[in-house]
Amino acid sequence: MSKENSELTAEKQQEIMSKYDPESGGRELGGLLAKIAFLGLLAFSLFQLYTSTIHPLPAQILRSIHVGFGLVLIFLLFPATKHNRHKGKIAWYDFALAVISLAVGSYWTIFYDQIVMRAGALSTLDFYVGIVAVLLVLEATRRAVGIPITVIAAAFLAYAYWGRQMPGFLVHRGVNLDTLVQSMFFTTEGILGTPIAVSSTFIFLFLLFGAFLVKTGVGQYFNDLAVTLAGKRTGGPAKVAIFSSALQGTISGSSVANVVTSGSFTIPMMKRLGYRREFAGGVEAAASTGGQLMPPIMGAAAFLMIEFIGIDYWSIAKAALIPAILYFTGIWIMTHFEAKRTGLSGLSDDEMPDRKEVFKKLYLLLPIVAIILYLASGVSVMRAALYGILTTILVGLLREEKFRKLYLVAFAAGFGAHAIYSMTTAGFSLTASLVAATMVTIGVSFIFDSNFKEAIEALVDGARTALGVVAATAAAGIIVGVVTKTGLGLKLANSLVSIANGQILLTLFFTMIAAIILGMGSPTTANYVITSTIAAPAVIMLGVPDIAAHLFVFYFGIIADITPPVALAAFAAAGVASSEPIRTGVNAAKLAIAAFIIPYMFVLENQLLMIDTNPLELGWILITAVSGMIAIGAGLIGYWFRKVEWYERIPAFLGGLALIYPSTMSDIIGFAVFAVLLALQFLVKRDNLGVPVVKNKPKQEMNA
Repeated sequence: MSKENSELTAEKQQEIMSKYDPESGGRELGGLLAKIAFLGLLAFSLFQLYTSTIHPLPAQILRSIHVGFGLVLIFLLFPATKHNRHKGKIAWYDFALAVISLAVGSYWTIFYDQIVMRAGALSTLDFYVGIVAVLLVLEATRRAVGIPITVIAAAFLAYAYWGRQMPGFLVHRGVNLDTLVQSMFFTTEGILGTPIAVSSTFIFLFLLFGAFLVKTGVGQYFNDLAVTLAGKRTGGPAKVAIFSSALQGTISGSSVANVVTSGSFTIPMMKRLGYRREFAGGVEAAASTGGQLMPPIMGAAAFLMIEFIGIDYWSIAKAALIPAILYFTGIWIMTHFEAKRTGLSGLSDDEMPDRKEVFKKLYLLLPIVAIILYLASGVSVMRAALYGILTTILVGLLREEKFRKLYLVAFAAGFGAHAIYSMTTAGFSLTASLVAATMVTIGVSFIFDSNFKEAIEALVDGARTALGVVAATAAAGIIVGVVTKTGLGLKLANSLVSIANGQILLTLFFTMIAAIILGMGSPTTANYVITSTIAAPAVIMLGVPDIAAHLFVFYFGIIADITPPVALAAFAAAGVASSEPIRTGVNAAKLAIAAFIIPYMFVLENQLLMIDTNPLELGWILITAVSGMIAIGAGLIGYWFRKVEWYERIPAFLGGLALIYPSTMSDIIGFAVFAVLLALQFLVKRDNLGVPVVKNKPKQEMNA
């Protein structure tokens, strides 16, 4: 299998990501400018590690420096317009904006005591610095994240200032300019509020964890493991895409990035086997988007839930586990039926990797297992991320099976143990001691090995990935600040409940529409902040538990990436598959139908989130849910054990919905329909049970 037919080049992958994911764009610098950007990104990561382990800073100082780092690097790396991306140089005004950003980011550090002593009273310099900070955040967000979230943040600022002119229930007394500037940059309710607090702690460290995982080769290993486990099954490549993308979600917080990296491997494989282009792209888009729903690492927005709901991360991951499994089960079922309908077999023996060699590298999954164990044991999220990074580094030393490396690790571990003992007795915290000991371990090992370069590159890549998150969370902070200052959240929640006449299903439906619209073109982080601030309270007012309401808006904010007409993940998959974008989006949305149903299900039946339930109840709910998805999949695809006729498809879909809806009566009706349809599948003539198995198709037929 040639490289051309199996994978996209790195250049093509970057081109597609830049087109559909603004956070992946940026200047193509060279020479001295590239070195300056490289050092800036490295300094950003080192600063975050230093303040997370050895020397914590006051909240305002840490957050303002975090924002300052992000702004400076965004103006150096992201041009004002896309057509300047390939010029390889930085405009003079971008240098000026970077210098101003450096000054603004340092302002809290330099004048911390004076600002605290003024207790909210702004000096003239404070006022102008605050205005500049807001403008810089808006422009950086436009460049690194996109126009939609920038417009939304600017609209909220306008709403705060011109509150007296607003119509109906939106009217408020207005916020004067001094108060608005003060709340935006000189409190922990605006730019320096909860979103940027999470970005500067949890999110950044987990992005570094993902970058180190990539450097260990775990991304490619996910593909190899997925092929080994699912490649020979019916429609194997599609199932490889599902399995691989679910795993890739642990190292990628972007649906588009997940589509391009894993899709460059799986989509050509699906096309070559005989899948339609639009279906192949839809499978990858649906699976990759679900990567952010899969614990233990669920994308940046999940870390914001910790602060917004006030519970630990393990509780969130545990609650999200069963819905995520049901989501991927739904996609798996539908791709299986599609493969049976079209007669697509699995991969041939020649296309399968060496099973023994793949299983020999299972140790590469140790960092992910370690993260799960750390979180389950009650370790804080920050420490879990740090320990995960350290585990990844140590595992990376074992990639090549050489006694030399084992010896070095053993020697360094002994040296590290001594360092831990020495530092803890000197009064250092255990976390700082572990970090220092591991750095010594790495240093000793890197003297004899090339991993040092990879570790530095991982630090740079992690910081580069974080830039879009910094901009998005800073802009989201503006929105949260306005909502807090004007009371808009409560007004909108009351209004939403009133429009829905207090009906839970209508309220959920309106909330879903709002989340999907806001998610079209907005990053998941900003989308979650907006919907959790405005829409989630309406659901909570009807007696829904906080975590169920927040996961509801979280789901639909993410699923917007595959919901036409603006489905960025599906459009990226179409770029890889050379398919029609809207049709690819429709296929993705159809395959991910479970994502449009499951959130309603766990809001109405909290046991799915493992809230107040027992194993017996949970088992019954899972049986009915999976049975319902089988029926829905058969109805949508038109195949089960044989072709499902048109007059059977509607009852199959409705019966599936009845099984999924949490009610004893609906379960009885659903199982009755399910049993009748299943009986009909086996009562037809044997001649209709199968279709010819399609082997690998010629290239001209494949591209038809």
